[in-house]
Amino acid sequence: MEKIESLNRQLTDEYGLDSSTGRSIFRIVWANDQLEKRLVQELDSGIRLLYPIVREVRKYSYLRDFWVLERLVVVPEINRSELPTSILSYEPVWAYRNDRNEAIPPTWESTKFIVDTLYAALGKKSMAKYVEPEAAQNREQRISKLHEELFGNETEVTDALTYKEGIVVPSNYNSNKKKES
Repeated sequence: MEKIESLNRQLTDEYGLDSSTGRSIFRIVWANDQLEKRLVQELDSGIRLLYPIVREVRKYSYLRDFWVLERLVVVPEINRSELPTSILSYEPVWAYRNDRNEAIPPTWESTKFIVDTLYAALGKKSMAKYVEPEAAQNREQRISKLHEELFGNETEVTDALTYKEGIVVPSNYNSNKKKES
């Protein structure tokens, strides 16, 4: 696994720092370590408060044991009451996990592809640099590698079985059907 410090340094070198705070625009963090100050109306024990208070809470309670790619963004005006202590916030872009919800290590190639794709979707940069004159076999291998790094083994069959929407038909189904007749 590439060192996270090295990946974060590369993210800063490639995508820059925020001009007002000097913080990196993108960073990779361990989800379990991230806390934020939020306006909450109940305690961890479930007791509802009469008046909301600002508490430090887990930022990614829904993402345990994953590396997360975050982007520094301006907190929208409508959400400033929830995050009263900051105007800028790191928000999740990508959780490094496969289709079985298992953690996968971040790599520079996959991270750069995710950020460039995000920028392309926002119309800020084009994906033209990913169009290279290369042999079809090399291109397929590179795409396959990127797909495996980003998504793992995702197919219509595995997705259907994962979400309990599919069934398994044994390979000898027809021969068993003939025996029963």
